[in-house]
Amino acid sequence: MTIRKAIIPVAGMGTRFLPASKAQPKEMLSVVDKPVIQYIVEEAVASGIEEIVFVTAIGKRAIEDHFDRNFELEYRLEQKKKTKELEAIKAIGKLAKFAFVRQTKPLGDGHAVLSAIPFVDCDEPVAVLFGDDIIDGKIPALRQLMDVYEEYHDPVVALQKVPRKQVSNYGVIGGKAVRKNVWEVQKFVEKPAVEEAPSDLIVIGRYVLTPEIIALLPKVQAGKDGEIRLADAFAAYLRTDRALYGCVFDGTRYDCGNKLGFLKAQVELGLKHPEIGKDLKAYLRTL
Repeated sequence: MTIRKAIIPVAGMGTRFLPASKAQPKEMLSVVDKPVIQYIVEEAVASGIEEIVFVTAIGKRAIEDHFDRNFELEYRLEQKKKTKELEAIKAIGKLAKFAFVRQTKPLGDGHAVLSAIPFVDCDEPVAVLFGDDIIDGKIPALRQLMDVYEEYHDPVVALQKVPRKQVSNYGVIGGKAVRKNVWEVQKFVEKPAVEEAPSDLIVIGRYVLTPEIIALLPKVQAGKDGEIRLADAFAAYLRTDRALYGCVFDGTRYDCGNKLGFLKAQVELGLKHPEIGKDLKAYLRTL
């Protein structure tokens, strides 16, 4: 089946951005002139996604408001004849069909996906995008994963090559290369020691989940911290001798879940911005 729905979990507390995230969701922090979450939604829509389910929590109402219409703001912009700004604001709510569901407790990324399952038909694949990563590229990263899915009709995870010393911070795959940028995953290890990592390919927050993976999620045992992990569902799936693929996406990833990645996104995407790019470049040269 063609992938038309995406799940975007945004229930995290964003403690690494306190106090900035005390009264607003970290996903609503702005990179140049758009919140992080809008970049991610635009990637999904550019990939062919038509319906998006946000998994939220208390304190995330600003995300709902951002993708809803603001009639008062539209009226004021229209009165002041700010046509460009008015069209930009109206376009946000028309990007896709949006639904919002609460994750009742912070019980892991697998539990977040399960919270959205009532919005997904039992026989359809679904995309998952996490709210921390902006990926800038000519072809949307999710579209690259979807192309691999449409070729093999099996689950797909996004992969990125990193220095060996960083692998212990991520889920790491082991497997064999099928062709350029596509791997058949044979092993999935969550945060291994550097010397025990099966490769230097990490899994980041973009997935295509098939109904078989989704069916496994309710059966996954919670870890010692009580959380249900997608990584454990992938490991269980591999034990059934079914194929799981990885796509090394072409693009630049900005991890906006940490301060340094967020600042890199501000600078590099700012340099590409048509309004301020030239002036920003001139300013940076003065430092």
